[in-house]
Amino acid sequence: MSAQFPVVRPRRLRRAPALRRMVAETRLAPADLVLPMFVKEGVGEPQPVPSMPGVFQHTRDSLRKAAHEAAEAGVGGIILFGIPAVKDGAGSGADDPDGIVQLALRDLASDLGDETVLMTDLCLDEYTDHGHCGVLTPAGEIDNDATLERYASIALAQAEAGAAVVGPSGMMDGQVGAIRTALDGAGHTDVAILAYSVKYASAYYGPFREAAECAPQFGDRSTHQQDPANAEESLREVLLDIDEGADMVMVKPAGAYLDIVRRVRDEVRVPVAAYQVSGEYAMVEAAAERGWIDRERTIMESLTSIRRAGADIVLTYWATEVSRRLS
Repeated sequence: MSAQFPVVRPRRLRRAPALRRMVAETRLAPADLVLPMFVKEGVGEPQPVPSMPGVFQHTRDSLRKAAHEAAEAGVGGIILFGIPAVKDGAGSGADDPDGIVQLALRDLASDLGDETVLMTDLCLDEYTDHGHCGVLTPAGEIDNDATLERYASIALAQAEAGAAVVGPSGMMDGQVGAIRTALDGAGHTDVAILAYSVKYASAYYGPFREAAECAPQFGDRSTHQQDPANAEESLREVLLDIDEGADMVMVKPAGAYLDIVRRVRDEVRVPVAAYQVSGEYAMVEAAAERGWIDRERTIMESLTSIRRAGADIVLTYWATEVSRRLS
């Protein structure tokens, strides 16, 4: 028979902050965090994103400053999203050697070296005039296989500009294999792939679409992003991506899908990332601004819960702020 109260008193290990820290089962560290950043072509100063207080569409210069601050705080990585001045049906700016992300990558690679991991979102929605993640057929549907050719070309452009990790986020079938083949064939065998393997068709992306100027001009993304009702499908997607060469896998969004993060973590033996998306960020900021919640405690609790669910890496717009606090 096991001992019971009053011999057993779990509160003993909660009685003081130092004791609670010592026995904490889950820890956050700056190296666990990745900062998503937006860089916009053709603007003279940083543009605030109204639905995401504290987040900006950066100029190349302001991006360099903010990236330096993130690296100085110890943030593990930076992932770049680009907003071109001109969009077209093929998303030509995405793989242009002089496209905004490629120029920004060269800036940051020169400035930061190996101080932090330079990562890129690899998709077309920010670059297409229709706002979808791929090339369209004449009927207005996404052509999966034609889109893979575009993704392969984008991966090469980003690798050559200095990306250490590319993150394909379009949820096209076969995207990881196409990108791995292209990278290896061009000698970029050291460039890693963080696969957005589990990306749900979520309502939490609204503020991001304002920040990245990538809202679909018609329809939605339910034909390629996952149904929020499904879980087994997530594991299938993850295992397919690992078989195709993914070095890391991601669950997106994070907060409403902690059960999926846990299932993926239990299933695979590669690093698992989770993206605390724009809607999660915006809700906390809005509630805190109205005095309804304790902002700092809510941020830390939300991030700790994502790590506790099993994520090794967390993409969050609070990465720099939280890293400073942890340091």
